[in-house]
Amino acid sequence: MLPGVARIAERTVGGAGVILKFEHVRPRKPGSFQPLRSHEIRPGFLDKAIGAMRRWKYEFVSMDEMRVRALQPASARRFVCLSFDCATRDFMTFAYPVLSRHRVPFTLYVPTGFIDGIGEAWWLALEEIVAHNERIGLMVDNVENRFAIGTTEEKYQVYDFLYDWLRALPPPDRSAAIGDLCTRYGADLKALSRGDAMTWANLTTLARDAQATIGSATVHYPQLSSAAGNIALREMTMGRSILETALGTECRHFAYPFGHGRSFGPREIQLAKQAGFLTAVSAQPGIVQPQGKSEMLSLPRIAWNGRHKSLSHLRAAMAGFVLPRNRAA
Repeated sequence: MLPGVARIAERTVGGAGVILKFEHVRPRKPGSFQPLRSHEIRPGFLDKAIGAMRRWKYEFVSMDEMRVRALQPASARRFVCLSFDCATRDFMTFAYPVLSRHRVPFTLYVPTGFIDGIGEAWWLALEEIVAHNERIGLMVDNVENRFAIGTTEEKYQVYDFLYDWLRALPPPDRSAAIGDLCTRYGADLKALSRGDAMTWANLTTLARDAQATIGSATVHYPQLSSAAGNIALREMTMGRSILETALGTECRHFAYPFGHGRSFGPREIQLAKQAGFLTAVSAQPGIVQPQGKSEMLSLPRIAWNGRHKSLSHLRAAMAGFVLPRNRAA
């Protein structure tokens, strides 16, 4: 995508600005089987991207300011709101120093159960099991399935299949399924989950930073559309309440776990309103429109990750172009 085309698109597509979605910010890990590489960027890229967005004349705003700007007529200067999901430990090690050096506002969405040590990072256990075995078996829809995963390509295929299957299960069924896998193949789900998560001391540090906004992403990070309504609402209200009690600040902003179109819908949007959130973000791509044209409880975000690595691609996405979905290299 040529920079000039992106500049033209920024003027013609319109929009008040964009919300960027990041997950992991960390150095590249070794190994040919890295199914979560598409969820991460390098710290150096984040540093360069912030500098580039300043050159492109984007204005960095907090989530509260984004809400104000999105309700007003479009400004000549578009905004960008940086958001980070999952509250993993690598955020403090690699992303936070970059954000602090640039002094830009950001929002971190926290699933509190992982901070408390009760969340289940089942995707990490699945990665470890697939990586360290050449064959695995488990019950899928009440049928025993066996998978050969001797090659890297087989590992990716089986991981992707089981990831989608597990994510769509109701929370109790998913917990039972990943527990069965961990028992069969010796994965320590609790240790993996605890080792990946931030601590309350980390969050307390962030809560003191005027540039930081702490938002909620439920307690256990379930796919809400797969949960009963009362459970989904409890996940929302408890996640918010825990953060407000622990940090002593109001929690006004929410992120739907996973955030794609299958993970939430009209019911979840209504529940987010009932839970008292002012904004709720998705992972649906798009530009935030001015004059209240964007639904505040179903805001689009541009997910930026390891699938695309160039600043020109980033500018094109922020201008409203939909980039092709490629596996991260």
